[in-house]
Amino acid sequence: MRLVDLLPDPSLRTQRLLAAAVVFTQGFISVTGAIVRVTASGLGCPTWPQCFPGSYVPVAVSEVPRIHQAIEFGNRMVTFAVVIASALAVLAVIRARRRTEVLGYAWLMPASTVLQAVIGGITVRTGLAWWTVAVHLLVSMLMVWLAVLLYVKVGEPDDADTVVRHRVAAPLRRLTALCAVTLAAVLVTGTLVTGAGPHAGDKSATRTVARLEVEVTTLAHLHESLLIAFLGLLAGLAFGLAAVGAAKTVTRRLAVVIALSFGQGLIGVVQYFTGVPAVLVTLHVAGAVLVTGATAALWASLRERAQPEPL
Repeated sequence: MRLVDLLPDPSLRTQRLLAAAVVFTQGFISVTGAIVRVTASGLGCPTWPQCFPGSYVPVAVSEVPRIHQAIEFGNRMVTFAVVIASALAVLAVIRARRRTEVLGYAWLMPASTVLQAVIGGITVRTGLAWWTVAVHLLVSMLMVWLAVLLYVKVGEPDDADTVVRHRVAAPLRRLTALCAVTLAAVLVTGTLVTGAGPHAGDKSATRTVARLEVEVTTLAHLHESLLIAFLGLLAGLAFGLAAVGAAKTVTRRLAVVIALSFGQGLIGVVQYFTGVPAVLVTLHVAGAVLVTGATAALWASLRERAQPEPL
């Protein structure tokens, strides 16, 4: 008998709570990662998978301040929360005998967490090279997107006679996809701004962190231009949805994306003209998590899995 067979059948509410926990932990570790960077604690644990050679936990050494050790080690500990939430979600959907689609999204969570751990190790071992930090964040955003889709899929019925229906016409679905692609470009350029900006993740006099040798102002303007394009596409989508009388679920989620995106733009402008303070960088990353998750929810709302309409 398998261990999973000894567990009680999880209710739909339990499955959704676990999926929500996956979304939260995936987003939370992105924010704690930003805190690591802006506090220059990226090498608080200078090796990986151990924190120091011969020790998996921080040790008292004069070369690394204890506060930096605590912040970086704390971020590593958040990984365990991500793993636990992901593992429980997988066990729940297996025990509930959910459809293959749900199982696939569930298994992506622990698999991608392992990938992130490897990328994190590469980031430490390369001395926080800017491109590794960029990849680390971008994969986190992808994981947030997939976690939101898992949450949505868990809430859909599995009945064999259910059908998938599109809530909007194909042109509006393609426009939404273009919005998502543009958001991806916004995120990529945001990591480039970070790679050339003042927060390298470490300020030790004995180490030099490899930075992106491009004028940060140029990258910031590119990032800003893409955000404006993203907002323009969202406005076009709003007009399109209003014209066809789209379902309230879709329009409400679009309104959330627009509001969060304007907030992100405001934070970006303020941090640009105030010297990129650490607290605003952290808020900006948190905003990126929210915009990514909200856009994923918008994308998921364009289709529904439901019982067929009676003849």
